[in-house]
Amino acid sequence: VSVLLPNMADFDTIYELEEEEEEESESEPVVRSQELPRPRDAPDPVAVRGAGHITVFGLSNKFDTEFPSVLTGKVAPEEFKTSINRVNACLRKNLPVNVKWLLCGCLCCCCTLGCSLWPVVCLNKRTRRSIQKLLEWENNRLYHKLGLHWKLSKRKCETSNMMEYVILIEFLPKYPIFRPD
Repeated sequence: VSVLLPNMADFDTIYELEEEEEEESESEPVVRSQELPRPRDAPDPVAVRGAGHITVFGLSNKFDTEFPSVLTGKVAPEEFKTSINRVNACLRKNLPVNVKWLLCGCLCCCCTLGCSLWPVVCLNKRTRRSIQKLLEWENNRLYHKLGLHWKLSKRKCETSNMMEYVILIEFLPKYPIFRPD
């Protein structure tokens, strides 16, 4: 049995080529789907705020299903409500578990020097990711075709300095933008 060992000089050469390509790509601006540039004449994004009674680390237990008048003519109120209800169902499934862990974490916080709050942080992050995936699915299914982009975004509360998560509905430009992904 013979084993071929690669020449280390070849590895260095390949590594140097990869570094040069990375340096070139860093200088060019890359537009991602999450960072679409807004044209100057596009309306401001619509923010759908949380309407629940419980908020865990800025994420409310439900979002408002009231149809914003700015979206009239862009999307049907029934589709809007269906999408918000899907997000609310995800929150209804995940947030009670987060609240239970938060209560346990707060009770044990002194004994564990704050480490008992880590499960809540991880569960909250998982809930946010599942909502982001759901919104991306909704975007691909319907909203990008209608010229809209939904995303979960962190915003400052209107009443205090606290941060909250809102669903932002952005208006996409009328002409497609080349996105190298």
